[in-house]
Amino acid sequence: MNNSFLEELRWRGFLEATTSDDLDAFLSEAPRTIYVGFDPTADSLHLGNLIPVMGLAHAQRHGHRPLVLVGGGTALIGDPSGKSNERPLLTKEKADENALAIRAQLSRFFDLSSEEKALMLNNSDWLLELKLLDFLRAFGKLFSVNEMIKRDSVRTRLEERDQGISYTEFSYMLMQAYDFFHLFMHHNCTIQMGGSDQWGNILSGKELIRRVFLQTGKRAEGITFPLLTPSTGRKY
Repeated sequence: MNNSFLEELRWRGFLEATTSDDLDAFLSEAPRTIYVGFDPTADSLHLGNLIPVMGLAHAQRHGHRPLVLVGGGTALIGDPSGKSNERPLLTKEKADENALAIRAQLSRFFDLSSEEKALMLNNSDWLLELKLLDFLRAFGKLFSVNEMIKRDSVRTRLEERDQGISYTEFSYMLMQAYDFFHLFMHHNCTIQMGGSDQWGNILSGKELIRRVFLQTGKRAEGITFPLLTPSTGRKY
């Protein structure tokens, strides 16, 4: 039986890929908490954010709880996905300023009248508290570098000899995977959505949760949307 939310995404042409063939059944078992992250790399959303925003809004309309994640922490690192060169690093003050502006914009799309209906969080609240050695001991050993370098966001940059990828950007995948784990643990969030360029990051988060809860069978899944691009085909 097809789930009404996924059917909505299919009908609108919003569905690019899913991490499971039985996602219809998973979504139909119970209302899910579903998140999309938006890094405040500028002080405004752009047209490329439209499909993820509307996808999350449709999730709420179909009875699921949207979790809007403003990436005040990950914005300090910079997502290499879809980028041919490294982003300039933001200051914490600028990231905080952008995060406030984006929170105000995102609040127009969702019913945030109660935590049961929707959540809006900022990952700086937990990422800035992480201690490097503790993080590497607890989570770093669960990631395979062999797998990480196969992800499109990393592989493409590794093939560009002049630009390459810094360790800072390389670590972004770990930070986003940890976000999914944190939201799974603290907010019962079991689905992450994002643009097709986020496929590798979503898979890493799903795999982290699977490995931590290997003996219990708990699961998390992902959905990607097609990218909305200009005529050049490049990411906004």
